[in-house]
Amino acid sequence: MNLNLTSTINFESIAKRQLRKQVVDLCLATGKPILKLSTRDYMDHGLYELVEEYGSAGLVNIEVFNILQHTITGWPGGKPNADDSTRPERALPYPKRVIVFSPHPDDDVISMGGTIRRLVQQKHDVHIAYQTSGNIAVGDEEVSRYMHFINGFNQLFADGADEVINKKYKEIRNFLKLKQLGDGDNRDVLTIKALIRRGEARNACAYNRIPKSRIHFLDLPFYESGRIEKHPLGEADVRIVEQLLQQVEPHQVFVAADLADPHGTHRVCTDAVLAAIDEQRRKHAKWVDDCRVWMYRGAWSEWEIENIEMCVPMSPEELREKRNAILRHQSQMESAPFLGNDERLFWQRAEDRNKATAQLYDDLGLACYEAMEAFAEYRI
Repeated sequence: MNLNLTSTINFESIAKRQLRKQVVDLCLATGKPILKLSTRDYMDHGLYELVEEYGSAGLVNIEVFNILQHTITGWPGGKPNADDSTRPERALPYPKRVIVFSPHPDDDVISMGGTIRRLVQQKHDVHIAYQTSGNIAVGDEEVSRYMHFINGFNQLFADGADEVINKKYKEIRNFLKLKQLGDGDNRDVLTIKALIRRGEARNACAYNRIPKSRIHFLDLPFYESGRIEKHPLGEADVRIVEQLLQQVEPHQVFVAADLADPHGTHRVCTDAVLAAIDEQRRKHAKWVDDCRVWMYRGAWSEWEIENIEMCVPMSPEELREKRNAILRHQSQMESAPFLGNDERLFWQRAEDRNKATAQLYDDLGLACYEAMEAFAEYRI
């Protein structure tokens, strides 16, 4: 059940994608925006056949400029009562039911936090589905901190009378004290770490004004090995995702497509969503015909510009709001176990990536924004 995203994403025709890439590469090589490229530029870089095909350098430039211009939208859910012929998303239905699938309990805000806030502000029914517990990505010191709080709470407000808390506190404290480097966690510690991630996710959702009724913790079984190596994706995982899709019947689905995720969880989570949609299509679920699937990338990489089909701009204030939502995930800041070789924190990676996308659009002669979040459509 391992889908090949590079072959199943149905981008624009190969010719259009290649045209975009060639012209963008030419802009970067010459240091010119699209609309200033000359016939000489095309000739000097072996691209004169494009001028011959379109009739002039100016016509090539306008073609690519318009393609990129039409990817930019401040209405990621579609703009109601507007001509949507050149917009990435359709105007109707409005409001839309939206599910954002987040592999870990922070990928939603890291990857598309600005877009989520925009969807909420524009009155769409936004659901966030956290596919895994994320429990192995919590440091032991976070567990100790919460356990000290719980024990202190018990002492202050119950005179230490809660025997369950007393017993568990001692058991977990002793387990962590004896734990050696490389040892896995027992089920109690994994449960506490999952609770920590849940609390942070709820906090971030509250900041983004998403009600509790639209927050879903799926806890897909494949992830619950307690170690970096996960179980294979199975029917139980797909069935859990399918049940949520049946419940919400979304008009829009956002999924991760970050193949640079070092442990592969993003890829497996996306496979689960696409398999569940395929199963719903096999069962002739009507909602599938009116649903669009958008793919985002996360903390490690961005879509190549020739593959971007929707780009949502952010102002400085909106970028700061995105950062604030990411910072709600305190366990994933400096103490997170899997930051990797990149010393930047997740909010820094996200900001740098979003600013770089906006800078590239600016360099190409399009509108200049503080930051942008990019998406490619998966056509189901």
